[in-house]
Amino acid sequence: MTAPKSGGVGVAAARAAAAGPRTVLITGVGRGLGRALALELARRGHAVVGCSRSADHVRSLEAEIATPARHFLTVSDVRSDSNMAELAKTLVEKKQVPDIIVNNAGTINKNNKTWNVSAEEFDLVVDTNIKGTANVLRHFIPLMIEKKHGIVVNLSSGWGRSAAAEVAPYCASKWAIEGLTRSLAKELPPGLAAIALSPGVVNTDMLNSCFGSSAALYQSTEQWAPKAATMILTFSLDDNGASLTALRSKQTSMQRTDSHCCWPEITPGNIGRWLLPPFHSRVRYAT
Repeated sequence: MTAPKSGGVGVAAARAAAAGPRTVLITGVGRGLGRALALELARRGHAVVGCSRSADHVRSLEAEIATPARHFLTVSDVRSDSNMAELAKTLVEKKQVPDIIVNNAGTINKNNKTWNVSAEEFDLVVDTNIKGTANVLRHFIPLMIEKKHGIVVNLSSGWGRSAAAEVAPYCASKWAIEGLTRSLAKELPPGLAAIALSPGVVNTDMLNSCFGSSAALYQSTEQWAPKAATMILTFSLDDNGASLTALRSKQTSMQRTDSHCCWPEITPGNIGRWLLPPFHSRVRYAT
């Protein structure tokens, strides 16, 4: 395991601020991690370009985000290659080609044994989590190559480095993101980097789908976003190909002491029996 970078959150925040305003593309910006991250980045003076499938979610974010005229938020579906092509074209025209891409859009299947997951539900997970990410890369990586710089952050999961019962489609999709990111990192030209980032355990609708009321035991998106934003803004070319995890602190209960996985031994219901030992990944503390 690679040791965390030296310096605390203040040092990291100062380094991020010194780099100046960035344009950040966030998919799945309408709710959950995407929304919280967009609000935090906008508060810091960065330009957010984002897409969501829900017009209501986009309007709600526009009403809350700082300096709304600076950002571009639109209804667009990552599952559609043509939607992503149109979004890329629009951002070129608006001179808002992103410096950082956060492939955040994702979904999870309802808890169920693999053989009981319908073909339609399995397709939804794969089409969003894997093919959606690929659609974004297909149309935005060439724009970054033209600019000769860019950071791609593909959101992974603890379950992209371990496994759990009853969420096999989701686990498979996040293992795919890990592999895709490592391959992409080997393909990128100088000036670009790709990182697989597990956000840690955060209380979102997706976590609630798995854990029910136990999801409330974990950090909120508002607690997660400031430290995640600092981490993302300080990624560098040295991180190319890395599998990283955003943790709240060295003392947080979300860090397992017996492995490098960020997912906890979850109770009640002894849900921790789902977890299998993950492969080694780098952990960088957000504080």
